[in-house]
Amino acid sequence: MKRLRTLPLAIAGALLVLAGHAGAATLAERWSLLRAEQPKVMIRDAARTLGVSEAELLATGIGSTVTRLRSDGNDPREIMRRALDLGTVLALTRNENGVIERTGVATKVKPQPEDDKEVVKDEEREARQRNIAGGYLGGEIDLRFTFSKWKHAFAVVQPGADGVIKRSLQFFDENGAAIHKIYPKDATGVAVFDKLVADFRHPEQSAALKVAARAPKAPELADSKVDVKEFQQAWNEMSDVHQFNRLLTEFKITREQAMRLAPAGMVQRLKPEAVRTLLDEAAKQQLPIMSFLGNGALIQIFSGKITKTAPSAGWYNVLDPAFNLHLRDSAFKSGWVVRRAGVTSVEFYDNEGEQVVSFFGVRERGQPQPKSWVDLTAALPKG
Repeated sequence: MKRLRTLPLAIAGALLVLAGHAGAATLAERWSLLRAEQPKVMIRDAARTLGVSEAELLATGIGSTVTRLRSDGNDPREIMRRALDLGTVLALTRNENGVIERTGVATKVKPQPEDDKEVVKDEEREARQRNIAGGYLGGEIDLRFTFSKWKHAFAVVQPGADGVIKRSLQFFDENGAAIHKIYPKDATGVAVFDKLVADFRHPEQSAALKVAARAPKAPELADSKVDVKEFQQAWNEMSDVHQFNRLLTEFKITREQAMRLAPAGMVQRLKPEAVRTLLDEAAKQQLPIMSFLGNGALIQIFSGKITKTAPSAGWYNVLDPAFNLHLRDSAFKSGWVVRRAGVTSVEFYDNEGEQVVSFFGVRERGQPQPKSWVDLTAALPKG
């Protein structure tokens, strides 16, 4: 997870010349030049350097290594349902300052018997099932979907650095930002992958994508316009931590703003580097944790023990065989210990006020959270 190094002046100049002359070089040609100079450059960093979205840059491979897939309506959901049959996969989700990678097999939802006493309208059933893809709830690959934000889908088949052919399914939002990527790991999944690509192949195999410009971030509601007393009372009355998002909507405030306006004793500000202490101590104590990392269109969750933590330039990482977590903590502005409905979490926010990652202690259903988790959170370096 190294940052993109500054381009040598010669290459930077070449890119500017090519970009500045209409028709002088296609995006694919500029991408090829950049890769020649920086063969290890990540596509997300390359897209930023070239002034395009990651989806647009990936689409330059259509016709060779990339196949565009249908992505209208329920297509992304149906692709994810079919992907349940791929066997062992690496599932990768990221946001601007964090990446979560989990290798495993996704669980399928057991079919529920229909209730003959209740006739459910098709549209009501569809609304209920809109963000369920037939599985991924708990287990090794644990995902929560918001499919309305999934706008572009691709299948990629290309040799990796070791020369071995690698396959992936890649999904992007309306701005061309990556939502989720799936890399099959089983040879038995190749036929499933190929059939899926054939069945969902887009009729238009063109690199021309309709990518929307990212809208400016909406200004935060002034604290003075928030009914803080009512908000704090509602916070204290929560009976389930999942009610928190509804609270934010009701009072029209952001998550980070809620940290500032929380009732007394419900939050404790942390130093950004507390994320390193948390991960190091969880590994040292072999304390099971839950890590939540998302991007507005998908949240991926890891539950379990971690073993190996390590720094890299600007990042802090968990590097276990079946689980990797990469956090650009150099971009963190704040962290918080948060108490809601009897549950303690730790959340970290970046310089733009966006939540990067959150952590919980693993607990049995109906049981209190482990004291070891509460003690760990209490010992984190305060801000």
